[in-house]
Order: sequence, then C-alpha cells, then structure tokens
Amino acid sequence: MAKDYYQMLGVPRSSSDEEIKKAYRKMAMKYHPDRNAGKEKEATEKFKEINEAYGVLGDPEKRKQYDQFGTVGNIGDIFGSPYTRTTFQDAMKDFGGEGLGYGFLNDIFGDLFRGQRASTRKRGRTRNVRFEAWPGQEINLEDLFAQSQQQPRRQDVRYELEITSKEASKGTRKVLKRKGKKLEVKIPAGVKTGNVVKLSNARQKIEGVPGDILIRVVVKLTKQEK
Repeated sequence: MAKDYYQMLGVPRSSSDEEIKKAYRKMAMKYHPDRNAGKEKEATEKFKEINEAYGVLGDPEKRKQYDQFGTVGNIGDIFGSPYTRTTFQDAMKDFGGEGLGYGFLNDIFGDLFRGQRASTRKRGRTRNVRFEAWPGQEINLEDLFAQSQQQPRRQDVRYELEITSKEASKGTRKVLKRKGKKLEVKIPAGVKTGNVVKLSNARQKIEGVPGDILIRVVVKLTKQEK
C-alpha cells in the first residue's frame, strides 16, 4: 500500500503548501537526533520518514501526482526540488549552520550517497573524499545538494497493462512484479487506453537505481462494447 505522507507530517489532505511546510519544520525540529538523547535510533527513523514525506508533498507537482496515483517517493526526493531543498536547508541551519557532521549525514542519507564523492571543507582547503570515509569531517549542504544531482543517469522502464472497461471506469489496483519484488499499482477511475501511470522513483525503491516505472493502460473492450 502507498505510504500516507499526510499522516507522517500530521496534516490533513486539504492543507495548503505553507501549512505543510510549517508542519515539516516543526517535526524536523522535534525529531532531529540531536534533540533526542537516548532515543537516537527511533528519532533517526522518524526523521527519515518526515523527509521522505516532505520531499513529495513539499513539491507541487509531486504532491499532485501523489494525490492522484498514490505513488511513493524516497528520502532523496527532498534534494530534487528547489521548494523542498530550501526548506530542508533552513531547518538544518538551526542545528549549527550549513556544515553537518558525518555521523548525522551517514545515519540519515548514507544509503543514498554511499560510495559517491562529496566535497568537504576544513581550514580553508577543499578536498574530495568518499562519503563513507573521514568520520568527524563536515560536508557542506550545498555540496550535498549538488551531489544529489549527480546520481547515475535515470533509466525509466515501460510496461503495458490491460484492464477491463469496468476496472477503467471505477479504478482498480494491480500488482506488478519486477526483479522478484511486488509493487502495487493504483489505476485511477476514468482512465482510457493510452493513459500512462507513472510510479516515480520506483526503480530506486526496488532496484537501487534511478528511474520511473511507466505503465501504459490498455482498456480491453467486451464484444458488446466493440
């Protein structure tokens, strides 16, 4: 089932963009691991959740797609839009400026940036190091954002899904199998042959590589309908 990002941020679906932004800022302050001594593990998981949720709901286009199709994003989405990136940066500045420690970045975003290169600054010098190295160093947020734009080239995959006219009229849910994993696809009511349902970042979720899964709908007509 698709994740309920509105519930994660504690806001109703009717919330304005500004209300969603304020809710995210409030929860980011509440669940930042630095503010939860003794409960760092739980706070880290909660912090990941709210960043993933805001990465989708904080961007008007992604929110529209989520509301229509119920697709799921990932924590890296918060870097992909100027709307969410700026809010994240503003929230994190409250915890010590633009530089963030290795431990925090590794705990929250380690899986996303593992093995890639990021620029670190110390004593006025710039050097390139791997993200998983150099504990104790600091990585500038601007470098982190830039690195998120240097992910491997996206490669979308396409499928064709046949449904009945009744399913097209009322909407339906189907299970897609890829690479041994199951992915639920929500087909909205009123679709027609040729309409495409996009599962944003679905390849990242199930394969660990950038890319959407695009599903072209084909409505199968009965003999009476032909």
